[in-house]
Amino acid sequence: MAVIDQLLQQKFHYKAFRPGQRATLTMLQRGQNVLAILPTGAGKTLIYQIYGELIHRPILIISPLLALMNDQVERMRYSGERRVVALNSTLDWSERQDVLTHLNRYRYLFVSPEMLANPQILKKFQKLLIGLFVIDEAHCISQWAIDFRPDYLNLAHVLKKLGQPQTLLLTATASQQVRADLQHKLRLPSLQTVVESINRPNIYLAVHHFNNEAAKQNYLLQLLQKLTPSSGIIYFSSKKMANVMATAINRATNLATAAYHADLSNPDRYKIQQQFMNNQLQVICATTAFGMGINKPDVRFVIHYHLPQDLPSYQQEIGRGGRDGLPSLALLLYTDQDANLARQLNSLDQLTSVDLKAYQTKQLTQVAPQKQQLLRFYHHHRVTMEKLRIIFAQRAQQKQQAFQALLEYINQTGCRRKKLLASCSESFDQHDDDCCDNGIETEINADLYSSTSQPATNKPIMDWREIITKLF
Repeated sequence: MAVIDQLLQQKFHYKAFRPGQRATLTMLQRGQNVLAILPTGAGKTLIYQIYGELIHRPILIISPLLALMNDQVERMRYSGERRVVALNSTLDWSERQDVLTHLNRYRYLFVSPEMLANPQILKKFQKLLIGLFVIDEAHCISQWAIDFRPDYLNLAHVLKKLGQPQTLLLTATASQQVRADLQHKLRLPSLQTVVESINRPNIYLAVHHFNNEAAKQNYLLQLLQKLTPSSGIIYFSSKKMANVMATAINRATNLATAAYHADLSNPDRYKIQQQFMNNQLQVICATTAFGMGINKPDVRFVIHYHLPQDLPSYQQEIGRGGRDGLPSLALLLYTDQDANLARQLNSLDQLTSVDLKAYQTKQLTQVAPQKQQLLRFYHHHRVTMEKLRIIFAQRAQQKQQAFQALLEYINQTGCRRKKLLASCSESFDQHDDDCCDNGIETEINADLYSSTSQPATNKPIMDWREIITKLF
């Protein structure tokens, strides 16, 4: 029996590898850099856990969100792994200093790109002999780096400073264009790719059109009454609307519902996540801040009240449903006003003449707060104003093309799954009645998605620090 099979069965207690896991590990064992494109819920974390047991050297994992980091750390510790830590803003100063002083205690270290942009912290990691540099949710490099999380652009520099350690990129969505972009932005001389089908055949795809907002709200409330007592996620572009609809759902249905977005404190967000996982909440009305790191198998529906950012984002978000293999619904509710809202939100990321003038004169305090950090990054890296203008013009064009592809999916007259998978460079020609609405609006068979979840647990929700303390 191969060593990786022994580890899989004896240490991690799985009988067999899932598709893509063995192939990725085999390439890593050969010393290659690997991009693994595996479906949501395919056990990507297990890959670097097993590899860590093989090489006995530190594994550095770049993770995009606090919730995702903390969830992965918590799950690894529950499984018996004590040599794991997340170095992020949830640690106070003394805790952070303790971790940085004793980095060699840990086998698995989770950090954000922003944390590694700190030269003093990066120096600490340079003293380690990093065995594997993992970028989880690697599509974020293409999706966020230019106009939202610029420190993702700094990862090539980080790799160089760390001595070009072996690199593993993990994602569930990456078109051919994104794959090339990842290798280019990280300046990797070679990159092997493992690609498994990201198709989730148990997720039924549908779109419903409405003439106005009131009709959409009424339909949603009526549908949710039929879906009781299932668990589900409803995505919104607006924090205000997430709050409004959470209140409306609590009043109109028997589904315990909460809103989840960036305005909530970290403790409140953590509490809501745990209540959802424990079936004390059935529905989450969320912005895209919710989802990464939430591995709840029995989510029966994912509904988009507003438009997702693009089709790859939609693929990620609906992939949070049906991880137990049972039928799950992915429903997008659409009015023409939604397209206008999406265009307005996209325009917020574009640089205005005021932004460019402030950049040129170094008066960055004159721009909107969310753009100050972005412009400071480019200023620090001595990007000229003309180059900056070109970068953002190209990004705006990419977003417009992605938005057009999303509208084509919404107005699709044939198989929706074929269109959705094509956005990630995967072909599909096996449409059947369980696949999608085939571009024809039909009544949702709510009985398929109203299966009873596990009963709610009444155990109190502990603070995440309290949980970790109890593990030692």
